[in-house]
This record gives sequence, structure tokens and C-alpha cells, in this order.
Amino acid sequence: MQNIKDTYQRITDAVIEQLEAGTKPWVRPWRGNSRGSLVPRRVNGEAYRGINVLMLWLASELAGYEENTWLTYRQAQEFGGQVRKGEKGTLVVKYGTFAPKEREDDDNRGIPYLKGYTAFNVEQIEKLSQEFYRPTEELPTTQVPHLEAVETFVRNTGAVITYGGTTACFRPTPDDILLPERARFVDEVHLYSTLLHEMSHWSGAKHRLNRNLTGRFGSESYAIEELVAELSASFLCADLGVAHDPRGNTASYLESWLKVLKNDKRAIVSAAARAQAAADYLHGLQQAGAAPA
Repeated sequence: MQNIKDTYQRITDAVIEQLEAGTKPWVRPWRGNSRGSLVPRRVNGEAYRGINVLMLWLASELAGYEENTWLTYRQAQEFGGQVRKGEKGTLVVKYGTFAPKEREDDDNRGIPYLKGYTAFNVEQIEKLSQEFYRPTEELPTTQVPHLEAVETFVRNTGAVITYGGTTACFRPTPDDILLPERARFVDEVHLYSTLLHEMSHWSGAKHRLNRNLTGRFGSESYAIEELVAELSASFLCADLGVAHDPRGNTASYLESWLKVLKNDKRAIVSAAARAQAAADYLHGLQQAGAAPA
């Protein structure tokens, strides 16, 4: 059990360190080599999920990695590569359950566990074949005023979006999302980051994922829901190949998040899991083309 606690603490400490420095580790800039999805991936192409996305984004930002493929030390060797001497790996975690042998009741539910292991970015590994790297692309020089991929994604959820005023929020009673007029946004990145943030709140309504949306500003429940929405928006932006920059959440938000994380070492892992569930829910609506009644 001590190993599990240490894993939670290591994750939380890494996030707290960045928040105290005024940096939100889930805000990912656009990178030249990250075509399509920006989500970190295993060597077999499988996307990481939940807290692992956050941890690998954080590592990439601090080290300046442009590639998003990660391998274990053993995998690097299996593919003919070698981790460069002195390189430091990044903590990722594996979720699972186990059933204690001494359990005598009929409860067959497993006990969840969190096991940490180390991964290395392909940029930390020598002698890998060229297939592990993407050719360098030039960044676009002009802003795209209308991102059809995001517009289609939002439209397929069936959410009602109302533009007007100067506030961005999800309104539970009319069950719609209110956004300022498009011209008020700094740029398209800001607009879509904000829209997907509010879409994440929308997913938490009682008749959807039923998260606690009743917290008032300054409360722990409010801080957690805002953290869930921002993480979910960052996941969705990555999935859709869009840069994420909400340009909001000032020092008061950072302070509230720090308070929650310092009081509960499991909070960031739990928030990331809920954020992933919100992103998955919104992706699930794409197949139907509309939200359920």
C-alpha cells in the first residue's frame, strides 16, 4: 500500500510544483511535429488516458519534446534502441484491481490499485529506426477562422450553444451553453478552448454524467469541477488536433486548485479520470450524431 501512496504523492507533487510556478501543465502549445491528435501514445499506437496524459504533457513541456511516442526502457531495447546515458524517465501509471486471498465474503469486487512505471520519449532514445519519428512540419502562419472539425464535433453532441453577452458558462436550467459573441474572443484557439471547457461542464449535468455542479465559487467542489472541465477541454483539444489556451483561470483558480491538491493527494488523479470520462462521453455522442433525449 505504501507504494500506491507514493505514486499518488509523486503525481500530485509534480502538478503542484508547476501550479506554484504559475504554469498549468495541461495547457499544450501547438507543436510542429504533432499532426492530428496531440495525445501521447505508446509504441503500439495506443493513446494514453487520464492522469498519464497530464504527466506526459508536463514532461514534454519541461523538456521541449516535439514527439508524442513513449517507450519503456525494455521496449526501447526490443526495438534496437538505447536510452541515452543520463536521461531521466517520466512516471506513468497502470490501473488495475486485485482480490485479496484472505477475503472470505462473497464480494467479488476487486480492490483498485495504482502501479507506477517509467517511460521515455523517443527523443531520449538513440538508434531507433526512422519509423518512430514524424517528418518536421512548418507551423501554419495564419489563423484558421473556422475549425470545422470542432464545429462538427460540438454539433454532433446536440448541445445548444447561444452566443451573446460577455460571459462563458453552462446554464443548467435551460440546459444550454452561453458564450460571448465570437468577435470578442482573442483568437480561434481561445474560442474553441473555452467552448470545449463549457461542453465538459455540460456533460456533467444530472441527466448525463451527474457530477456535482452545485458548488459556489471558492468552494472545494467548485474548484474540482473547474479542474475537471479544464482537463477535459485539454484532452478534447488534443484529440481534435487543436491548440489549448483558455486564457482564463487567473491566480484565484490556481490558488484554489493548489489548496485542493495539497489537502488530497488523490484529487488530481480523480479529476483526470472524471475529465477523461467527460471526453469519452462527448466522443460517444459522435456515433449517434446527436445527444440522447
